[in-house]
Order: sequence, then C-alpha cells, then structure tokens
Amino acid sequence: MTDQAHIRNVAIIAHVDHGKTSLVDALMKQSHLFRDNQKEMNENLILDFNELEREKGITIQAKNISIPYQDYKINIIDTPGHADFGGEVERTLTMADGVILLIDAQEGPMPQTRFVLKRALELQLKPILIINKIDKSHADPKRALDKANDLFLMLAKRDEDLEFPTLYAIGREGKVWKQIPEGDPSTWAKLPGDITPILETIVEHIPAPKGDKTEPFMMQVASMDYDTHVGRSLIGRIRRGEAKRGDPIVLLLPNQKGEVEKFKGKIEKLQTRIGLEFKDVDLATTGDIISISGIDVSAIGGTVCSPEKEEVLPSIKISNPSVQITFEANTSPYAGKEGKFVTMKLLQQRLDYEKEINVGLTIKKIDEGRCSVAGRGELQLAILIETLRREGYEFQVRRPEVVLQEIDKVTCEPVEELFIDVPDEYAGEITQIVSKRKGELISMDSENGQTKFMYKILTRNLLGIRTVMLTSTKGNVIMANYLSAYVPYTKQADLFRKGVLIATETGDATSYALNMCQERGELFVQPADKIYEGMIVGVNKFQEDIEVNAVRAKHATNIRSATADAGIKLKPPVQLSIEFALAFLAKDEMLEVTPQNLRLRKIHLSKTARDVQKRKDRNLDADASRQTG
Repeated sequence: MTDQAHIRNVAIIAHVDHGKTSLVDALMKQSHLFRDNQKEMNENLILDFNELEREKGITIQAKNISIPYQDYKINIIDTPGHADFGGEVERTLTMADGVILLIDAQEGPMPQTRFVLKRALELQLKPILIINKIDKSHADPKRALDKANDLFLMLAKRDEDLEFPTLYAIGREGKVWKQIPEGDPSTWAKLPGDITPILETIVEHIPAPKGDKTEPFMMQVASMDYDTHVGRSLIGRIRRGEAKRGDPIVLLLPNQKGEVEKFKGKIEKLQTRIGLEFKDVDLATTGDIISISGIDVSAIGGTVCSPEKEEVLPSIKISNPSVQITFEANTSPYAGKEGKFVTMKLLQQRLDYEKEINVGLTIKKIDEGRCSVAGRGELQLAILIETLRREGYEFQVRRPEVVLQEIDKVTCEPVEELFIDVPDEYAGEITQIVSKRKGELISMDSENGQTKFMYKILTRNLLGIRTVMLTSTKGNVIMANYLSAYVPYTKQADLFRKGVLIATETGDATSYALNMCQERGELFVQPADKIYEGMIVGVNKFQEDIEVNAVRAKHATNIRSATADAGIKLKPPVQLSIEFALAFLAKDEMLEVTPQNLRLRKIHLSKTARDVQKRKDRNLDADASRQTG
C-alpha cells in the first residue's frame, strides 16, 4: 500500500483533438505498464477501447490509470474533450488534486478548454500547463502561452491559480521539455526527450491528497462499474481514513425530496488501480482511488463512510442538460423483426441502468410508452442511440428539442458560444450558414489561411449545424460550442427545410419506382429496401411534402421483361447516420432505430391521419393567435 504522502491524483483536461489521449499513451508505454512484447506497445488510443470511441476518434467516458514513478503512485484520469461529455469531466474532477491542461500550440485555448479549466479552478485544483504539438507547421508556442495566460487571468479565483509550471510537448512522439527547444521546429521531433518532465512536475507541483487517515473512513462515489459476478462496484477517492476489506460501511444518498437515504453493507471486495486494471487489496489509505463492492445501489454522488462517523458530502455539481429527445417503442409495420429487445419495458430497464452510470444524462419516464433523455448536445444523444442499437435494442425517437429552464418565474432557453475554424475559402459559406440561424458574431480573426469565428447562438438554432457545415466545407471545419447562459424564451418560426418524399405503399423498393422518385429529389433508400406507408424515402426539391410510390413494379410484357430494369441508373442514396437523421427531423417525424436499419418516418403513417393532425394544428394555432391578439 502506497502511503498518502506518495500519492498524486491528476486529471488531464483538453479540447478535443489537442493530443490528450496520445500523451496518455506515451505515459503508459514509457512507464513500463506493458511488457515490450505486449500488443499495446504497438497500439494508439489505448484507453479509448470502446468501439465507438475508436470510430469517432474521441474520448466518451473518463478513465483512470495509475503510473509508478520512483516511490510515488500517480493516478491519472483521462477525461473527454468534447463539450457534450462535460458531465464526465465534472464528476471525475472530484477525484483529482490537480489538472494537466493540454493546449494545441497552433489553435491555442478553445471553448471547451475554458469550460473545463473554469470547473477545475472552482474545485481549487492545482494546474500544470502543457503546450502540445509544438512542431506543427503553423504552431506558435509563445502565442499559445500568451492566450493561455489570458484565459487563466480571466478565470482565476486565487493568486495561486496563476502560479503554474509550463511544459512543451510533441505528444505523439512521447517527448516533453521544460523549455521550448532551440533551432528549426521541423527537427524538434527528432530531438532526444521523454515524458519524465511531466512526472517530475506532477510530483513537485501537485499536492498530496488531503484528509486525515486516522479518522473513520469516508469516500464520495464518482463512478460505477458492473460485473455479473460481484454486482455494482462504487468507485471514488478516499477522503479520510482507510478502507479495509470486511469493514462495515453505510451509503448515504440524498433523494429528490432532499432526504438522506441510508443503505448498510460491508466491503466485500476492495480494489485499487494498478496500471490499467483494478487489483484486489486488503487495505487502502486516504487519497487513493478505489473500487468497493458490497452495496448494490446506484450511488454516483453518494457518500460511503464508516458507521462510526456518518457525514454526507456535498453533491457533485453537474451542469444542466440543454437538448432532449423522446424514446418510444417501435410502432412501424416492421416492428420486432430486426431487434433483440423490442418492448418499451426492456428499453426502459436499459435506460434506467444508463441513468445509474451516466450522470451527464437526465432520464425521466414520461408514461408507460415514452421516456425523455436529456443531455449536453446531439452528439451525446447520438452516441447513446448507437450504443443501444448495437446492443440489440429496437425503438424510435422524436426530434431533439431544447431543455427550457424556469429562472425567476421566467421561461428561459440556453444560449451557447460557437467557435468555428475553417480555411479562408469557406469563410463566406460559414457566415451565411450561421446568419440564417440568427447567430451573433462576437469576433473573427484570419491567420495562416484559416479564419476563426466566435458566435453567440441559441441552442435550438445550433441543432443540426454541424452536419450542414461539414457538407459545405467538405469536412474542412473545426467546430466547438459550450453553454454560456440562459435568456428569456421567445417564439420563432422553425428553420427552413425542404419537404420530403413519403411512401404510399408497403413492400420492397424497386429500381423502376425509385427511378421516377429520384426526379423529385434525393433518395434515402435503394432497390430491395423494405418500405412502408408513411416512411420517408427521400427529400423533395421543394418545400412541400409529396407522396410517392417507391415499390411500384413495371407492368409485365412479353418483350424481354426480365431485363427491362437493366438500363435504369439510380443516383447513390443519401447515407443516413444518426447525427444526420436527428438534425433532419421535423416536428411531425420520427427516426426508427433497429440493429440493422435507420428509417425516417412520419409520426402518423396514413395520409388520413396526417390530414386530421394538420387540421388540429391549424385550429390550435388559430386559437393561440386569438388569445394573444
């Protein structure tokens, strides 16, 4: 067991793509966590073992490892860099005593950098600054440092917040220096170096964890894990005392009414992080990050302590969600044919489990057939949908909506700061896209062929903007946003969207029918796809919705009918992704999700039902106009 004075707990925080995970890879490899012949020595993004994390190239879940250095145990917490997963950052920072802030030498501090640093300084964590990617062609480490200093001056709460060491790194090479290297930057990657300066600085600058180890045991639950053999494991940092296997414990958990619920148990299994894995131990001391099994209760934010001294720690502060969607059981004609778990009861059970382990999501049951899930943004919700889909769940979701807040008896909506970095040639297109969504320009700078914009924009007008920008710039855009404030809600018309092509018949799509449909617009389907009445098979060239028969077959003739469709040339269909589909949906549409397919559809499948709903909507709008008039 490492004594308290030789434990260091540090989180690595950074904006997405600033090299955080690559630097963690170097820390693990150079600290000899693996044998020379282990496969991890030849891998990248080692901690991003989740399939979706590797596909998207982002960290979704925070993870911690421990690295031995001299006679110290350094617990390192790798946090997500994308703003949508800020809840992961907020809960895991409670386990740290310091942070490593990683900044790209070319881009400098980004919006997410500001968000995570602000939270770290509020928790009075000691910072270390690393300017990364100093060998990039347009890197300017001195300018990045100046901007970082400006950010610290803006956010600092105490004088000691401004007293931080600065290191310079090429993370992908695993090289770090305490001073900017001399000579040609293009040769810096070949200079001798390793990650030792980081470990030295952590030991010297990050304080040992506070807490009296002679006091009775106390820990706050910051994360959870689940194992089919031992049940739930509660993970957190020991705030005081020592944890001993077999000792009695109580879990104190405030409920929604403000009352504290008490659950009794004992430490049946005690583990601490050794390298990448939790290992069984009999004893752990103040400051260490541990995993406890023995109380099978969902308890993130709860306090685990000894019955000798029961105290409740303040709840972990998590920022409000800004976007929500409604989950329902699949009601399409093909419901239950492609999924393993198809009922609302099973979906609700899975979402209840997600609620226990994911503090970044707010999950509420609406009624027996619907459930609301709220998060930071479309990406976070899309990740959840894709995860459920890969697990075999089948369901449908409605259009994303912003989460309104009641502030001083006024209904308010979220407003965000939007950062965009594009090549100069696309600057005009970006200006048009954001102005159509009523974004307010805060600043614009052009340097080294890149234009950087900062906008203020309502969250509801931000929905779907990422897909539009990626298409307009051929993928050459860096975009980041974070919730900055709430403003009084004002009614405004929906953003313009073209109409859709609605299928009138159920069956398999045919080349003959789709050839006629594609004259009306772009298709989402291809021959042999399963089609049903009310399904959206494409997007119209114009604003109105139109109905098409996508399953019609050519009338048989006695003139070589078997090869009649051979000369038909169909354009490639638009590939549906979850992110695209969520951004595309209108208020009267839904996305059907199965393990095999994504299908866009109207909420009311028959034309008669849609016409009835339109009349009701017109009457409601007329009544509302008379009342306001």
